[in-house]
Amino acid sequence: MTDSLGWRCKFAVVAPSTNTSVQPEYEDMRPRGVTNHFSRIAIPDTKVHDEDSFMVMLNNIRAATFEATDVAMTMAPDCLIMGMSAETFWDGAEGAERLHQRMLERTGGIPVMMGSTAVDAAIKAYGGIRKIGIITPYMPVGDANVRRFFEDQGYEVVHLVGLKSPSPMLIAHETPQRLKQAAIDVSEGVDAIIQCGTNLAFAKVAAMAEFWLEKPVIAINTATYWHALRTMGIKDQFEGFGALLSDH
Repeated sequence: MTDSLGWRCKFAVVAPSTNTSVQPEYEDMRPRGVTNHFSRIAIPDTKVHDEDSFMVMLNNIRAATFEATDVAMTMAPDCLIMGMSAETFWDGAEGAERLHQRMLERTGGIPVMMGSTAVDAAIKAYGGIRKIGIITPYMPVGDANVRRFFEDQGYEVVHLVGLKSPSPMLIAHETPQRLKQAAIDVSEGVDAIIQCGTNLAFAKVAAMAEFWLEKPVIAINTATYWHALRTMGIKDQFEGFGALLSDH
């Protein structure tokens, strides 16, 4: 027997308790017969004003991720999605692989999707992308790790704009207009634009920017959910979230 609502796939998603963007964006992309089940990584909404306070936020997430994962596993998911971003880029490609292996151990081998490797898969799906511009909500220490991950994968990071959002919850308060401007700011001389930070509500902004800028614009939530669907053999294509979901 299969789950009556999630008869094609049940996704468990672990995301910070301060994050108000990843859940509605995933729901907007959810095909019929697929269900999303969120387990919150309980963290305070710490103020982020420099690199030390950014690390406090990141360490709060690290300390609570496994507990949230254990809770999520009680509903017997088919796949676990990490609905958080910075930690999946930390220490470059090697750090991402270490985290992936730790998460697989925690899930007992259930597939684990991470933002960093999902975006890399999305870039490869488009093809022909070598030079990229990046948008993040982070402080410079977070930006450095994002840059390192993509450079480890062989991409040239031409531009990077870190928005320095003042708290994990307030990342979601960045306006579509500011995100539009950030996309423009990193667009010159690149093959694609990449957005990191799952609490930036960028999925629909990315689709619009992709049309106007006439180059791939990859939102991390779109890439991660797309990668999870395709990994689980779900090939549904639909409009409104850019070429990644409509064509790949």
